[in-house]
Amino acid sequence: MASSDKIFLIGFMGSGKTTLGKRLAKKLEQSFFDLDKEIENSEDLSVNQIFEQYGEAYFRDLESKTLQKIIENNKSFVLSLGGGTPCNQRNMDLINGSGTSIYLKYNTGILASRLSGAKAERPLIKDLDEEQVKNFISDKLVEREPFYNQAQFTVEKNNVKVEDLMVLL
Repeated sequence: MASSDKIFLIGFMGSGKTTLGKRLAKKLEQSFFDLDKEIENSEDLSVNQIFEQYGEAYFRDLESKTLQKIIENNKSFVLSLGGGTPCNQRNMDLINGSGTSIYLKYNTGILASRLSGAKAERPLIKDLDEEQVKNFISDKLVEREPFYNQAQFTVEKNNVKVEDLMVLL
């Protein structure tokens, strides 16, 4: 088994990046970071509030700067990325140049089901009905998958477990 000091979990919102990231970090005895939480802590605002007050472009800039800081300031970690983080090619190049990237891949139906109870915390889907959520996910996956597919590894299962990730490292 190879080892990586910096592990990046990539995937659409609802793919389990944070849940799996915490478990993986514990198993590897590494620090865990959730990029959105790090942004919220530095801005003293929720992601929702940042989107509402400053817009998506501002958030994406913060996201890139925070990603860079985490990479520069930490020797090892497991990092759960926001769903849109890899969609900036500079971010994706930085991620793949700094450690091991893993794409947690799920289809639209599974993602919509996972997100159905958590829409309020998700600024991009909070005001959408069920059909609109499915359409949003489908459209965004078409847009984002060219970036997600640049990950060094892809795990595509109905219910990814930490052990599925451990075999890649």
